[in-house]
Amino acid sequence: MKDEKQISYILNELGEEGFAFSPVSVPIYETSIFSFQSFAEFKQALQCERTAHLYTRGNNPTVEVVEKKLAALEGGEKAKLFAAGVAAIAAATMAFLQSGDHVVCVRDCYSWTTTLFTRYLKRFQVDVTYIEGKTLVEWEAAMRPNTKLFYLESPTTFSFQLQDLRAVAQLAKAHKIKTVIDNSWATPYFQNPIEFGIDLVVHSCSKYISGHSDVVGGVVVGSEADIDHIFATEFLNIGAAPGPFESWLLLRGLRTLAVRLRQHQQNTAEVVNFLADHPQIEAVYYPFHHSHPQYDLAQRQMRGGSGLLSFTLKTRELEEIARFTDALQHIRRAVSWGGYESLIVPAAVVSSQDPERINFVRLHVGLESPELIIDDLAQALDQIG
Repeated sequence: MKDEKQISYILNELGEEGFAFSPVSVPIYETSIFSFQSFAEFKQALQCERTAHLYTRGNNPTVEVVEKKLAALEGGEKAKLFAAGVAAIAAATMAFLQSGDHVVCVRDCYSWTTTLFTRYLKRFQVDVTYIEGKTLVEWEAAMRPNTKLFYLESPTTFSFQLQDLRAVAQLAKAHKIKTVIDNSWATPYFQNPIEFGIDLVVHSCSKYISGHSDVVGGVVVGSEADIDHIFATEFLNIGAAPGPFESWLLLRGLRTLAVRLRQHQQNTAEVVNFLADHPQIEAVYYPFHHSHPQYDLAQRQMRGGSGLLSFTLKTRELEEIARFTDALQHIRRAVSWGGYESLIVPAAVVSSQDPERINFVRLHVGLESPELIIDDLAQALDQIG
């Protein structure tokens, strides 16, 4: 576990040495190709694109700084940056699967992860079993002789259920099963799954790593052998490479990751307490609120909580849910999360036909004054009933 001094060094110094003129801000290498001084240098680069600066689709100096920082933050040996989070998820899973394999995946994961498994990989005869994943018994029961990958997301997307990372990792290693986890919610600042034995960590860098809602990106972190395998089998072939400028934006966001997350956590604690006590709220789903059934596990696995949570309204009337949503004056109605702004997504917007989820609302608590967020929620909740 890294202390604040180590984290500060990684965010602000690691990987930034060696640039001409000692720039305070890392240069943007906005180039598609790199040239060589000799035949021998050219030949050597072509023989090992994994390490050479040949073509920005493979490696780029600006991109590499971000990769070094994210690998160090997660406690991995190496990282590979992608053009989107879903590209990172696809590469991290497809690199270790082939026709006839089986995957065990947590049920309430990112929707595009579900799409990858149930639609795309199904075309190649890769089967998937979905489980809640809260107990080790579920993982054991779902395993088959051809199970090659466990996919985790802790906490999960809408219901914020956790998995026991150490226990699942130990089970997987005993059966030579690869483990991949989406760690976007907690970020490397609050949780490091590799420390618990998880093989590969993926992030949507569009979320907290960026922090400004102005760039799309993804990353995979793991051992050098696994990342090199992903580079050779998926990354170069798919071509989902990040641009140098987008990578520079991620680097800019990383500078303030620790400061932003501490504020997100502080604001969210106040908003969660308000919601938990409100008469129009049925339940609040946030791992670091004492009402969460896995509160103790959250305390053991994570050092803190970010700004994303869910709550359920007592009403299940679509008209009232819409009225509550439309009444919000400050909190914006938009997908995604992790930026400085507060956002809301009612589950009914996605599917108003699901009776179990119709009253679910996902809220991202931003960096604004918590009083402003609470006042906005309060006046919108007054529209119900």
